[in-house]
Amino acid sequence: MTVPSASGTLIEDELDVLAELLPLSGQDIVELGCGDARLARQLLLRHPDSRVTGLEVDARQHAKNLGAPQAGLQFVAAGAQAIPRADASFDLALMLKSLHHVPLPLLAQALAETARVLRPGGHLYVSEPAYEGPLNDVVRLFNDEGVVRAAAQAALDEALRSGPWQQVAELRFEVPVRFRDFAEFEQRMMRPTYADHDIDEAKLAAVREVFEPHVGPEGAHFTRPMHVRLLRRRA
Repeated sequence: MTVPSASGTLIEDELDVLAELLPLSGQDIVELGCGDARLARQLLLRHPDSRVTGLEVDARQHAKNLGAPQAGLQFVAAGAQAIPRADASFDLALMLKSLHHVPLPLLAQALAETARVLRPGGHLYVSEPAYEGPLNDVVRLFNDEGVVRAAAQAALDEALRSGPWQQVAELRFEVPVRFRDFAEFEQRMMRPTYADHDIDEAKLAAVREVFEPHVGPEGAHFTRPMHVRLLRRRA
């Protein structure tokens, strides 16, 4: 299955993209770096016969996840580089804006681990933010991810060359990102629980200056360009 590029298409719900690419009913799924597991929770509401295991390394977010249980959803404190599950445990692995958060020396190991826990013919869905656009121009003032995002794509390229993978789809689209005001942007983007961006008053003021021109009567509306690659584990 090959899906043509859809650059410039606005997608409100990425679960719709995933559903067009793959069957989601009756699946064993692992999400690597699940955060608050928003997409996984929605997936299980649509497909209650599936099961999702969410891995998260952020202790604070993991504790929040455990405090919000949902049928079919299990949370594990672990990273993609060491998945505490047996070989061939899952049909589908999800990495939603998480591959570039894997420490650079462990990227190859994380992709090898993912291949290990997937069943032959299973899929890896990798959705990464592209390093471009007005939102990126604001965020890179305090969190420049140019190097790590490029490294994530390079790791996928190398895994395709040397690992048990075949790329079966590649898409580009945009997702809406909205903030009521700068205070919400600061809380969500500048002070996440999983990272310390060393925000001082000077940096805060510099980011606010670039952010404020995007604020209108209904807040600040951005689009985030996304790059999706779907890989299949060879039998």
